[in-house]
Amino acid sequence: MERIVILGRAGAGKTTFARLLGEITGAPVIVLDAIWQPQWTEADLQEFRSLIKEAHACESWISDGNFAVATFDIRLPRATLILWLDGSKLLCTWRATKRVFKRGEPHRMNALIKVLKFIWKFDKENRPLIEANRMYYGPEVQVIRLNSNRDIDAFLATLGASRPFAR
Repeated sequence: MERIVILGRAGAGKTTFARLLGEITGAPVIVLDAIWQPQWTEADLQEFRSLIKEAHACESWISDGNFAVATFDIRLPRATLILWLDGSKLLCTWRATKRVFKRGEPHRMNALIKVLKFIWKFDKENRPLIEANRMYYGPEVQVIRLNSNRDIDAFLATLGASRPFAR
């Protein structure tokens, strides 16, 4: 059974990719951003972790999101593969900006500046933290880095996917 963790900066396409992988593999998709509630604070971390444990208890899953400090001890020891979506800052900025204008999208305009700062500071602040936690909780888990839509399409082709990654 596959248990895949998808990592990357905001706007990398993690959720879109996870849903496509879920369609291809039949594995349930767990979107961490959908579990973490916008009004929650650090006081709600235990509830979040309980929900994460419950969601990842099944034999196969695709887990979309970083939340390294809060969740890697739960997800990575059981993971069979980590997929890093490592698109450029400019591409992620474009996607993060574009998505706030989509109907029904949970990402909101009022949080866009925070998201854009996250994207641009990701390599300096978040990537080292994610990598340190990844090495601690899942050092043996295979990591595949997908740096472009072409890389993503090539990976999907290995699974027999007939359609390309959403642009």
